[in-house]
Amino acid sequence: MMNNLFSIFDPSTNLFNFPFNWISTFIGLLFIPLSFWFLPNRHYLLWNFISNKLHNEFKTLLGPNSINGSTFIFISLFFFILFNNFLGLFPYIFTSTSHLNMSLSLSLTLWLSFMIYGWLNNTQHMFIHMIPQGTPTILMPFMVLIETISNIIRPGTLAVRLTANMIAGHLLLTLLSNTGINMPNYLLIILIIVQILLLILESAVAIIQSYVISILSTLYSSEVN
Repeated sequence: MMNNLFSIFDPSTNLFNFPFNWISTFIGLLFIPLSFWFLPNRHYLLWNFISNKLHNEFKTLLGPNSINGSTFIFISLFFFILFNNFLGLFPYIFTSTSHLNMSLSLSLTLWLSFMIYGWLNNTQHMFIHMIPQGTPTILMPFMVLIETISNIIRPGTLAVRLTANMIAGHLLLTLLSNTGINMPNYLLIILIIVQILLLILESAVAIIQSYVISILSTLYSSEVN
């Protein structure tokens, strides 16, 4: 039962031993109309409004000493995760963000780049960050150990948070759809309404998770400056 249930997340299209389902990761580019690149329209205005809002918020979190253009990394991360989360809600489209190898690749790459940059350019600041201000001397070794562990598990928590939230909603929708086969008509109508509400909830989760991942990545970046 569990193998059949989780098989909805398995890549099912293979050609020459290459899982072509992963190409769906880039289908989000098709949501950007060609007119977006040339003439201002409603899509451009919406995209520009969201981008400006995210830019202002990320700029505040990164601080005045941040590198110019650094916010665009996190804006791109937000839209990339958002498109992939939304695509997973459509039938027969592979959900790449429900796999740890996808989410962990994103989070681990960002975390490693932050750590390398911080330890090479702001070594003293990185050491100071391990011991909060006002920590008693006897607790300093324990605080260094705790801060080191919490820092190391950050990419894992980012990846598991995104993957778990995507898997949970998809599994619930799958379980409800499987139970509706032998239901009477009046219960089937209720089930359809519940699934529609769950789909709306999953749409909200898709937006919230992409926002949370981008915000946490921005906060981790601000700590190394």
